[in-house]
Amino acid sequence: MLDCRVLDLSDHRGQLAGGMLADLGADVVLVEPPGGSRARNVGPFVEGREGDPESSLWFWSYNRGKRSMVLDLDDPGGQESLRRLAASADVLIESDAPGAMAARGLGPDDLAAVNPALVYASITPFGQNGPKADWVATDLIVSAAGMLSNVVGDEDRAPLRIPLDQCFLHASAEAAVASLVALRERKRSGQGQHIDTSVQQAVTQATQSATLCHLYNSPELLRMSGGARLGPFRVRLRSPAADGFVSATILFGESIGPFGARLFEWMHPQGGCADSDLEIDWIHFVEGVITGRIPITEYDRIQQVAADFTATRTKAELLEASLEHRLLIVPISTVAEVVDSPQYAERDFWRDIATGGLDSVRYPGPMAQLSATPLDISTPPPSLGQHTAEVLAELDAAPVAVAPVSHELVSDELVSAAAASHRDPALPLADVKILDFMWVMAGPGSTRVLADWGATVVRVESSHKVEAARTIQPFLNDEAGAENGGLYQNMNAGKLGITIDISKPESRDLILDLVRWADVVCESFSPRALRELGLAYQDLCEVKPDIIMASSCLFGQSGPLSSLAGFGTMGASLSGFYEMTGWPDRDPAGVFGAYTDYVSPKFLSAVLLAALEHRDRTGEGQYIDMSQAEASMKFLAPAVLDYSVNARMPAKLGNDHPSMSPHGVFAATGEDRWIAVACESDEQWQALCGVIGAEGLAGLGVGERRERADEIAGLVTGWTSERDAVEAHSELQAAGVPAHAVADSAMMAADPQLAHRRHFREVAHGANGTMWVEGTRFAMSRSSDGISHGGPTYGEHTFVVLEQLLGYDADRITELAVAGVLE
Repeated sequence: MLDCRVLDLSDHRGQLAGGMLADLGADVVLVEPPGGSRARNVGPFVEGREGDPESSLWFWSYNRGKRSMVLDLDDPGGQESLRRLAASADVLIESDAPGAMAARGLGPDDLAAVNPALVYASITPFGQNGPKADWVATDLIVSAAGMLSNVVGDEDRAPLRIPLDQCFLHASAEAAVASLVALRERKRSGQGQHIDTSVQQAVTQATQSATLCHLYNSPELLRMSGGARLGPFRVRLRSPAADGFVSATILFGESIGPFGARLFEWMHPQGGCADSDLEIDWIHFVEGVITGRIPITEYDRIQQVAADFTATRTKAELLEASLEHRLLIVPISTVAEVVDSPQYAERDFWRDIATGGLDSVRYPGPMAQLSATPLDISTPPPSLGQHTAEVLAELDAAPVAVAPVSHELVSDELVSAAAASHRDPALPLADVKILDFMWVMAGPGSTRVLADWGATVVRVESSHKVEAARTIQPFLNDEAGAENGGLYQNMNAGKLGITIDISKPESRDLILDLVRWADVVCESFSPRALRELGLAYQDLCEVKPDIIMASSCLFGQSGPLSSLAGFGTMGASLSGFYEMTGWPDRDPAGVFGAYTDYVSPKFLSAVLLAALEHRDRTGEGQYIDMSQAEASMKFLAPAVLDYSVNARMPAKLGNDHPSMSPHGVFAATGEDRWIAVACESDEQWQALCGVIGAEGLAGLGVGERRERADEIAGLVTGWTSERDAVEAHSELQAAGVPAHAVADSAMMAADPQLAHRRHFREVAHGANGTMWVEGTRFAMSRSSDGISHGGPTYGEHTFVVLEQLLGYDADRITELAVAGVLE
């Protein structure tokens, strides 16, 4: 689908980006140093082959479909070869420290002189510049800096990490999306640019907008094993089953409350609840608690009644009931249960590929199913230097000189397209028009990033069926209201809003006119919902043959779980992330909230941009079936391969790490204040010993440190517990030790690095004057984002859409209003 050349210079911190582009059809050349990429030394490994550069299951997970060549970029000859490669490349991806590539004469400015059209993407913990740009960091450190650690774990212990490193994967996926945005902008300007992706910013997506709590004057979201604490509410997302655990979502309001009512109606005939429980006010419960009409203890009682009942049923029985009665209960699955799930088998998701001398290794399949351009991911990861001669021969046979291009003016065509799109024509995606029927987070998150960079996104809502994101904390001044929710604002900033009752037959012509206007239609209804309204992909193609349509739901449009209604909390539980996160001596604490909702949007954004590129080149639209669980499996890939190859399940490790020590979260002064500290090398350990006064232990190797982990943890805690977390991380970083305070939303709002990168934006809002939203996770050297407005209020842009985008006159608008189509 993509027709471009990518040079991937990254290591384990960035290789997913090139992997995503390879899956989408790009020719990705992995440029490795003579000893091989650092990723080849990252576990898990094929059993018995640790130390073999061809045995890293982490490397296998993120390098399928690439070609490998060896270049020594610290040697003048290798540097010159890279310059020659860059002259004909479209994208370069790197994850070195800020300034390291420039010191070799291979920085973005250096290579722009060779190829002005090159898109140069950098992935670093805190970004290329700013007060923390040079800070050293591991996955644990940026998890703390990005607030993810603060919302994961047991409330009576230190915040937890997800044991399979996740944070750099979030940033890698953002960098892939950013590269595609820049490539689309290049079609107009002829110019490449430098993409600067911050891992700290990328991982904030996984807090479900809890980073905004302080700025919204709303209570901090607090961690809780198997759930979360939201103000006075203790929300359980883990309940016992007869053979393990399930996730039972019991919440209230117009969108989610009816699921709870159905649960208790199902339980009642089986003796699972009292007669009086059938009278629970599922719609107005929260209001009742806030006003004092309902005691807060009632919520705990309701959740305990449900938990007592689920404990008497198996996970399979509860899943069957969820499918039959439309409940929000799903198993908390192990990796083995995920791999053996009939859902993935029926959708032919897994790919069995011969790799590294093994006849068959099971890999996660494509990030989405595409009707016109199915993704081919059958090529195994390369051996070290496998394609060096091949790539150099291509270079010698057909050297390409790229002439500088300068387009100072925006083309007339783009001005015309942007006028019809209602965005500044200078924005990278100003010619892209999207009709958005998405809900909550996984869907809207994917179109939010496209709106940030210029796409006109028309969001269709109904005031009679409240969007669940409008009912989720944080709320402005802790006051619930449809226009006060931070999650809704964050997922829908910059979009146009129109309210339509799509159940009215008269709405169909209006929607089809919006389809004629759009390039892309996105929806996240349950499967078959739009088909019943005569708005399936085939129907849309009749009015616009080249339309791109994307359907995003938990498990896709087919398979035994396709009809499962639900939220990302259920996707996280069924996808294997939840069960592995916790302390070895306790039940799984689980990842925070709707984890697949934080991962899958990045993949849908990338697929949409690739589909637009294909349509522009061929005139062909297509249908995209996005299973949020399948897309998110990319973040679980090393664990899937470990089970496939070694029959080994991921263990709950707490904050331990198999190759770093010390590696943990330690108490600082103050209530529930913590600092993350990790040592990747002996040098960092020696520096830590010097800071905390443990010079006598400086000679310990990593193996010895792991054996004496409890002793060392006590020494580190003795030092950190007498210091403010921010002061402590500043002192440790000055000595070259990876460390960061575990941030809450107040600390995030005061973080000088986030301020430097304009992470939090105060934007215009139709009801409240201004609201806070998060900015983009990446910056570009030439292009600016277009973030200026929050999420639309109900029907805020109805007349803008009808009059300016569709050209409707007053009579036509009156007809729609009289018919009850416009709300």
